Amino acid sequence: MTDTPLLSARGVTKLYGPRVGCRDVSFDLYEGEVLAIVGESGSGKSTLLSVLSTRLAPTAGAVLYRMRDGEVRDVLALDEARRRLLMRTDWGFVHQDAREGLRMAVSAGGNVGERLMAVGERHYGRIRDTALDWLGRVEIDESRIDDAPRAFSGGMRQRLQIARNLVTSPRLVFMDEPTGGLDVSVQARLLDLVRGLVADLGLAVVIVTHDLAVARLLSHRIMVMRQGRVIETGLTDQVLDDPREPYTQLLVSSVL
Repeated sequence: MTDTPLLSARGVTKLYGPRVGCRDVSFDLYEGEVLAIVGESGSGKSTLLSVLSTRLAPTAGAVLYRMRDGEVRDVLALDEARRRLLMRTDWGFVHQDAREGLRMAVSAGGNVGERLMAVGERHYGRIRDTALDWLGRVEIDESRIDDAPRAFSGGMRQRLQIARNLVTSPRLVFMDEPTGGLDVSVQARLLDLVRGLVADLGLAVVIVTHDLAVARLLSHRIMVMRQGRVIETGLTDQVLDDPREPYTQLLVSSVL
């Protein structure tokens, strides 16, 4: 463990002409820490996640990441090839709609195996064994390894997407409303699964959610956004149990 943050945002801003996507967002994220970004629709949380994960170029600011060799780099300044390598190895991204994070015509095992091949694994037997192991870890029966994701339920697709992302032992995972659109009972099982995996693997996670119950269950710290700005931040229980800002108080009271 090091005192240097794993990920740091410095003055991250994204403008769409006169419209603000996010403005002047700064924070540090450490290994093993889960940060929830919350706010109503249009608050800027998804825009911020897209910039942090290099899927969207900012208008201003820097996103600093501590590489495995200890060097801190501005990932927004990396060339496309290096960013893609980072996303395939050290980072993961879990989409709200699992269809965006999976190859729907490729088998479940193939989806997991592709990620392993991206980090240099070429032995078919080892790839299949690792895929089987990960399907078990995300509670998908091993008999489904050759089934395509289009034959899966929404909850199973999301679990498969999580397996695909975590099989390369990333250090940082971005999650965009990972339980959105799922039935309540399915959400609860998925959240228990994610919480266990995050703890077991020591992952750093940035999760965007409009659901404060998800934030409370998964995150150590929370950032509340409104109109593109961070208006309150702190330890999750502290912010949710004793919100300082009127807007945060309104958000919390609306779900009580």
